Amino acid sequence: MKKNFKIFLYVLMTTIHAYAQEFTSEEIKVNTNVEGTLLLPNTQEENSIPFVILIAGSGPTDRDGNQSFMKNDALKKIAEALSQKGIATFRYDKRIVKQIRNQNIDKNISFDDFVIDARSVIGFFKSKFETIIVAGHSQGSLVGLLALDAGASGFISLAGAGKPIDEILEEQIAKTAAVFSKSTERVLNVLRSGETTSEYPPELASIFNLELQAFLISWMQYNPAKIIANTPLPILIINGDKDLQVDVKEAQLLNSAAQNSKLIIIEHMNHVLVKIDGDDLENAKSYNNPNLKINEELINAIQEFTLAID
Repeated sequence: MKKNFKIFLYVLMTTIHAYAQEFTSEEIKVNTNVEGTLLLPNTQEENSIPFVILIAGSGPTDRDGNQSFMKNDALKKIAEALSQKGIATFRYDKRIVKQIRNQNIDKNISFDDFVIDARSVIGFFKSKFETIIVAGHSQGSLVGLLALDAGASGFISLAGAGKPIDEILEEQIAKTAAVFSKSTERVLNVLRSGETTSEYPPELASIFNLELQAFLISWMQYNPAKIIANTPLPILIINGDKDLQVDVKEAQLLNSAAQNSKLIIIEHMNHVLVKIDGDDLENAKSYNNPNLKINEELINAIQEFTLAID
């Protein structure tokens, strides 16, 4: 009986150890606009640990990759998976998230404000880590690209677009609501001139609301492919072939424009970076399912790229 109990205890302790967190978590306030979570592996000296900054995608997205009515924990899962592999991570709430929580929304918020925040994060950690990799997801890919001059060592684009946002909007609306294609082109031409307009289809208010137009104008000025072409740093470009929002052609465009890049297209991975074996309905449901496992091929690719940078 005692022998059986000892065997049971050994197995139990081994299992607990195997599932124990191998990292510590710390809340960090970079400045009044940026707060996030730093995960540090327990195995190395801090300044020698490879370090990845995760930048969230479009909308009021928090440090975990979630919004008010959408929880998938994509960025949280990436951070924890990398930290288990000996890579430190920092992920932060977009400034709009804090504004919404405090009911103090800045209606003049600009795309450039997100770039300023990303640069602030890089600058904050510059003295703490020898190697800083910036990894931007979706809209965060362009934000990260524009912030690299703050002192990054490498860049990872996760489902990032290769074309300017106005061209992407034209393509998406032509594909999903072709009846509004001409109206979309007209509105975007006004925005391209730097002006705003109240003449847009009510059905497209979620995109062209007057309160959003100034932000769109500030976003439209940037062409990701042109920016990445002027970036000499090592670059990893990752996209999934099940991404409903960003086609693999966008990743291919970035890769063909970049000076020093590697392209990885992951089969069955979608926009929230999980494996999808079924149809578009399964794909859409995954956006609000935090229990799905992050794609392992994605984590391995990020690990390999990060550890290869001096």
